[in-house]
Amino acid sequence: MINEVELAHLKRCVELAAEAVAAGDEPFGSVLVGADGTVLAEDRNRETSLADQTRHPEFALARWAAENMKAEERRAATVYTSGEHCPMCAAAHGWVGLGRIVYAVSSVQLGRWLADLGVGPSPVAALPIQDVVPGLEVVGPVPELAERVHELHRRFRADRS
Repeated sequence: MINEVELAHLKRCVELAAEAVAAGDEPFGSVLVGADGTVLAEDRNRETSLADQTRHPEFALARWAAENMKAEERRAATVYTSGEHCPMCAAAHGWVGLGRIVYAVSSVQLGRWLADLGVGPSPVAALPIQDVVPGLEVVGPVPELAERVHELHRRFRADRS
């Protein structure tokens, strides 16, 4: 499904998600990689610490790409992320014309985990990325990272208790 280089990018996303938890934010991290394999930008979730629910790393990378990349470079790029894009982030990805998405865990997995942790439903429906951006190449979930990401979500919720 994915190769070792792609797995390394996803592991970096999980590291960024851990940095988010350490800063008091929900565990999400993303990396933008150019067609030549160069890491162009990366970010972590900042929605809790900055009190702005739109401060998702995928959205930040879409903004960065729009400001710093030509259209053909964006189409050839890949966004790696610890969790499947929410509809807001998927729309931003589609609007700026970014290429492929590779995610570690799905919105369905996350929804189950949060329900098990007693977290109420999100104010935004969890939609598959392809429902928001039809025709986009999307790869995920990647089972070998699921437990690491799950543990970050448990830790974030435990820290908030």
